[in-house]
Order: sequence, then C-alpha cells, then structure tokens
Amino acid sequence: MIKKIKLVIVDVDGVLTDGTISIDSQGVETKAFHVLDGTGISYLHRAGIKTAIISGRNSSAVIHRAKELNIGDVYQGVMIKLDAYKQLLGKYALRDEEICYIGDDLIDLPVLYRVGFPVAVANACPLVKKHSAYVTRTKGGCGAVREVAEKILKFQDKWHLIMERYQKPAT
Repeated sequence: MIKKIKLVIVDVDGVLTDGTISIDSQGVETKAFHVLDGTGISYLHRAGIKTAIISGRNSSAVIHRAKELNIGDVYQGVMIKLDAYKQLLGKYALRDEEICYIGDDLIDLPVLYRVGFPVAVANACPLVKKHSAYVTRTKGGCGAVREVAEKILKFQDKWHLIMERYQKPAT
C-alpha cells in the first residue's frame, strides 16, 4: 500500500499543529507549525509526491504556511472531509490506494476508511488509531508528518533522492 502513494493529505489542528489555538486580545488566531513537518512536505515534493490540506477550521495562518510549503490544494472549513477528498481524487485522477491521509480525530474517519495508507498521529483519539494502518511515534505538531514522509520515501526507495543533497562528497 505504501509503494503506491502519490498524494499525502494532512489535517491541520492536531496533525500539522499540536492542536493549540491561540487567540490574542484582538481576536487574531495564531498557530505554531513545526519545521520538521515542513521539511517532510518538501521532501515529498522533491520526490514527486503531491500534498494537500483538508481542515475543518478556517485560518489565514494555514494559507500562509501552505504557500510557504508550495501546497496548492488547501481545503478549509470542510466539515465533511470526504467531499474535499473526492475533489482531489478527481482533480489528479487518483485511486483510493494511491492516497495517504494523516488525521487525529473523528472528523477524519470517513477519509481514513477510504485511503490506501491511513495514518494516525501518536496523540490521535483511540478510534482513529484503531482504523489506521500506521500510528506515528511522534505527536501531531511535533514532526509526525516528517515521520510519515520519511517512511513513505524509504519504502518507495526514493530516500536517496533526498540524501543525495546531504551526502559527504567523495575525495
């Protein structure tokens, strides 16, 4: 199932973030994103794997972060995530078995039931963990997406595409 993955879809709150929502006295919401997750997304792109975001909430911080990471497919305020998922399948002419979804809560279950590689972060609710093929060792917002990216790339024998840049040159 991992060898076929062509698209990785992630939830935001609890997956790309630790789930904390900070709101200042002016009502401005902020989110904290871990650099390791951004690096993992960049690695996926470098290896030719697409990424997308499907979130139940709306946040301008998510739009900003997605632009930084070159994630073009961002669906926010989606209470029925399966609808956005089906749009992505159609847009890229993909099959369920070619998709990885990383989630943490009940709203993610309908998509997790469908995808080829359903993943729960370490701090996901028990039912999400039960219906996932893989549960990360890392908590959401702390590098869990990076962990999944590495797992996929190593399993697909694409990790060398990442490591070429970091290898010590022969002398």
